[in-house]
Parts: sequence; structure tokens; C-alpha cells
Amino acid sequence: MTLSPIPQTPTARRETIRSLLAQEQIGSQKDLRERLSELGVEVTQATLSRDLVDMRATKIRTADGARVYSVPDIDGGSTHEAEAGYLRLQKWCQTLLVSSVLVENQLVLRTTVGAANLLGSAIDAVRFDEVAGTIAGDDTILVICRSAEDAQTTQRFLMELAEPSTAPDID
Repeated sequence: MTLSPIPQTPTARRETIRSLLAQEQIGSQKDLRERLSELGVEVTQATLSRDLVDMRATKIRTADGARVYSVPDIDGGSTHEAEAGYLRLQKWCQTLLVSSVLVENQLVLRTTVGAANLLGSAIDAVRFDEVAGTIAGDDTILVICRSAEDAQTTQRFLMELAEPSTAPDID
């Protein structure tokens, strides 16, 4: 996967921090600064410290006993509650997803009226590698995938989640 340029704005920096903390176990500000630097985001120790306070970062203990940073994710859940994110996505797919149309590397998802932002946010919170991003309206979500194959995989997964008796294993 190629790296996308990251704007040097506080918002972009904080979303990069949120993404890193969701995907990796980072236990120190030094390690977080190094990872940010690898992604082209230069930040001072003082700014990073302020960002973590503003983002309501806490240290949590993982199942293996390590203490790592965690921040509330887009949907309010902890960034290290990946299984909970999948369970929320499954719930919203079963409740809100009406249909899916595949168009090359994109999916057009239809939801019940007024529910697109909720389902789109749940998709974003799970952070599929295959998904570049989502755009949600009132009852329609555009899911932009990295390739046509990724779109097929994502569509199949979301439609399986929508079926109560055939939900895929979320290990």
C-alpha cells in the first residue's frame, strides 16, 4: 500500500494518531512520535502530549499485559476494542443495510432513511484495509475501495454481516 500525503494540520495529525493507536500497540510517546515521523508527520513532544490530552488518550492493559495508548474511536468505542467494532458493524448492517450495488472499485450502499451516517461511521471505525474511505448522505453511502477485488470482498463481507444466521467469523 502506498502512503498518502498527510496534511500538516492538527486534525490530520490527530486522525493519524487515532489510526496508529487502533492498528498498533504503542506504549510510549517516544514510540508514537517515531511512527508519526515514519509517516511524514513531524510533531514536537509538547504538541504530541497536548494532542493526547485533547483526544482523551488513556493507557490500557492489553490481554498480554502490555500498557498501550488508547483513544475513543470515531464511534466512541475504544480504539483497541476491534471485536466490539465488528459487533457494532454487524448490528448496524443487520438493522440498517437495505442493499448494495457494486460499481468497479466502489460500493453504493442503501440504508433506511437517515441512517447512512451511522452505518458509514461504523464501517470507518472498523478500518478495513480494503476501504479507502466512505461518504455518507441521508440514506446512501459511497464506499470507495482500493481495487475492484477489494470492493467485491468488502461487499461480500458486509452482506454476510447483514444476515443474522450467516455472520462471518470476526477473529
